[in-house]
Amino acid sequence: PDSFSDGGNYYSSDDAFKHALKLVDDGASIIDIGGESTRPGSDSVSLEEELRRTIPVIKNIYQHTKDVVISIDTTKSEVAKQALDAGASIINDISGLTFDEKMIDIAKGYDAGIIIMHIRGNPKTMQDNPAYESVVKEVYDYLLVQSIKSKQNGVDKIIVDPGIGFGKRVEDNFTLIKNLEYFQSLGYPVMIGLSKKSFIGKTLNLDLDEREIGTVILETISILKSARII
Repeated sequence: PDSFSDGGNYYSSDDAFKHALKLVDDGASIIDIGGESTRPGSDSVSLEEELRRTIPVIKNIYQHTKDVVISIDTTKSEVAKQALDAGASIINDISGLTFDEKMIDIAKGYDAGIIIMHIRGNPKTMQDNPAYESVVKEVYDYLLVQSIKSKQNGVDKIIVDPGIGFGKRVEDNFTLIKNLEYFQSLGYPVMIGLSKKSFIGKTLNLDLDEREIGTVILETISILKSARII
């Protein structure tokens, strides 16, 4: 209900399931299911609540269509485990495998894909005066270290995400997008998450529901600069 973009719109399991099927019909290749908001300033939710929000939706999608890959957006290894049991095949961990040390073992045990994202701090505090000397180098180095750690632990189906808006200033986000092709040398597909984020609103002075065109333009630029998943 506190998702920054569409909070409450698809909160019931049935609404979420129906919307997922619509996204598949519209051409989505991956459906990412999350039960805990990671907007700046957000509070964490209990394990039980996160499971209640996500697992029934994943089971329903998996039982109705095999034409889409399901990703679980979580930092909790138990949520990831139950999601993989229910039909997910990718773990989307916004902490880059740093919040739960068991996450990497779950990914290995299920031969799952892993999305490693860069974050500075945690969602509650990440926008409290973030600062970088060289944001591209620092984000790159973090993704390099975490992807090496992942491979050393037997997980090599890796996607990297520079974490736009996760502990970044407005200018940091634009610098990362401008230099996105630099991340190709990590050797993994690059994912980018831009939808309606606040740096677009701050730059163009647009409310949340007015940011679609800015989002699509930046997504197009990101694809041209090496992003493979948006």
